[in-house]
Amino acid sequence: MNKKRIVCFGDSNTWGYNGENALRFEDDARWTQLLQKRLGEGFMVVEEGVNGRTTVFEDPLTEGLNGLTALAPVLLAHQPIDLLVLMLGTNDCKARFSATPYDITQGLRRLVVKARGMEVWRDAPRILIMAPMVMGEALYEVPDVMDGMGPGSVEKSRELPRRYRLLADELGCAFLDSNDHVRPNPHDHMHIALESCAPFSEAVAVACLELLP
Repeated sequence: MNKKRIVCFGDSNTWGYNGENALRFEDDARWTQLLQKRLGEGFMVVEEGVNGRTTVFEDPLTEGLNGLTALAPVLLAHQPIDLLVLMLGTNDCKARFSATPYDITQGLRRLVVKARGMEVWRDAPRILIMAPMVMGEALYEVPDVMDGMGPGSVEKSRELPRRYRLLADELGCAFLDSNDHVRPNPHDHMHIALESCAPFSEAVAVACLELLP
């Protein structure tokens, strides 16, 4: 049976980072795996999350995190693709990138345009833009996290849902705001809490089924 293939392209919140212990959530707990379970046998959910991934920025401290350069090989590897789910932007908020919310949104635009232009689709290109979770202000009180993200990162993340919604409307993409369904964990305040994974997966499943009936 040819399953409908959904590629979830994102960062640590797609990979399943556990903010309590810096490990990965169990296979039966990650929102992507729960999404697979909810959609059933007719679908294949591909987890393509990488810790630290940005939309378009090269990280001077860690190589291989530029989403724009990673997108083509990922899509080529998993074609034919029925739906691309994009949830990026959290890492772009890091102070070392000096990116504004406008810059970050334009980075996401480049990903959408690139993906649409590739010959990897089973049918017409279908893209679901998901606004990443807004980070909690208590992040600034956790030294290791604050050192990595830097000042202003939380404030930038607050701007992304509104801007991503406008971008999705402009480009004719579907949109889902993760903040309607998730909350940050109480340890690092920047990764999705474990108990949010189930309701989030349900919301994503509804959006996927609307696009792939």
